[in-house]
Amino acid sequence: MTKTVYTNAKLYDGATEAVKADSYLVVDDETGKITLIGTGQAPIADQVVDLAGKYVMPGLINCHTHIVSDSDSYDADLGADVVTATVRGLQHLHDFLRSGVTYIRECGSAYDIDITMSHLVQTGKITKAPDIMPSGMAYSMTGGHGDSPSFGHLVDSPDEMRKAVRQGLKKGAKNIKLMATGGVMTKNDFMDDPQLSVAEMHVAVEEAHHKNLIVAAHAEGNPGIMNAIKAGVDSVEHGFYVNDEEIDLMLEQGTYLTPTVVADWAFPTYAQGKVPEWEIKKAIDALDDLRKNITHAKERGVPITLGTDAGSPFNDFTMTPVELQLLVEQGFTNYEALQTSVNSAKLMKIDDEYGTLEEGKYADFLVLDENPLADVHAVAQADKVVYKKGQRAY
Repeated sequence: MTKTVYTNAKLYDGATEAVKADSYLVVDDETGKITLIGTGQAPIADQVVDLAGKYVMPGLINCHTHIVSDSDSYDADLGADVVTATVRGLQHLHDFLRSGVTYIRECGSAYDIDITMSHLVQTGKITKAPDIMPSGMAYSMTGGHGDSPSFGHLVDSPDEMRKAVRQGLKKGAKNIKLMATGGVMTKNDFMDDPQLSVAEMHVAVEEAHHKNLIVAAHAEGNPGIMNAIKAGVDSVEHGFYVNDEEIDLMLEQGTYLTPTVVADWAFPTYAQGKVPEWEIKKAIDALDDLRKNITHAKERGVPITLGTDAGSPFNDFTMTPVELQLLVEQGFTNYEALQTSVNSAKLMKIDDEYGTLEEGKYADFLVLDENPLADVHAVAQADKVVYKKGQRAY
């Protein structure tokens, strides 16, 4: 068994709000896991990597992604053929890792491509890519948000949902994505349109929880947010209009909230003159409200996760650090923003091995020039060094 020691680091381990100078990490080269962390004189190892006094932090965990979508397509491009979608997905995995994202949770993937790609990453056939928690295709009602032949399982009763979810789990889905409301990207529905019913969503939750897996609900407005929480989902995605009654129930049930602020922010920032005005208006109308509501939910104790909805228009696969910046702009401290990645690991039930840099966990880490606890913009460094399971990827 060979070991590599990484020395001369200023370590932010993600577990505490501190940077520890003159730190070292010892990594088992076979497993890619950290065997020892300390400060001062490092132990003897087979290989030594001097990090030159730079800042080390955990790799980011983005828990809301769409790897086969095209962020350059202004209609979300849900109708791409399977070959095009696959090629995109591979490139987007590389983009994620280069940007500092070392684990993703898919929340709807055309043709179930993410299930196959997750297996290929696990077996080493796709390299320089984050680990993937796949969802397969999302679950929507007929005519609902995500109603596309390649993107959504269409279900219109609890029985149809039960069978569809069981089929998805059989294929290898590890996270079930439900559409509880309309959204911004579809012309004929709105954020406050309830879609899948409580009964339909509850069946999906029941089937996933039987296998100790998790359920995410696209839920932007009311009453769909409340419907999703009542159904028992593990995370509310977007949650732009979450209110105190819903927050009370989320706190009682331990429900996570994934705000994906960057997805909405990108529209007024980049879309003028490129997309229909109705689409821009939906985003602009929501932005101020969502920032206020998400920050309020955080202040009341709802665990906020890190997710970007990457693949939505103007929201590419390098923008995870921008989400951190936007959270800070709306009132999060730098530490609170960075903790959203740790919360993603907890939501995904992978925090025993990922999310923080501690002994027994994987050596997924970033090497930065500046201190992310002092300025979260440090995470966006273009030429950052990225390690995945102790191997340098970028």
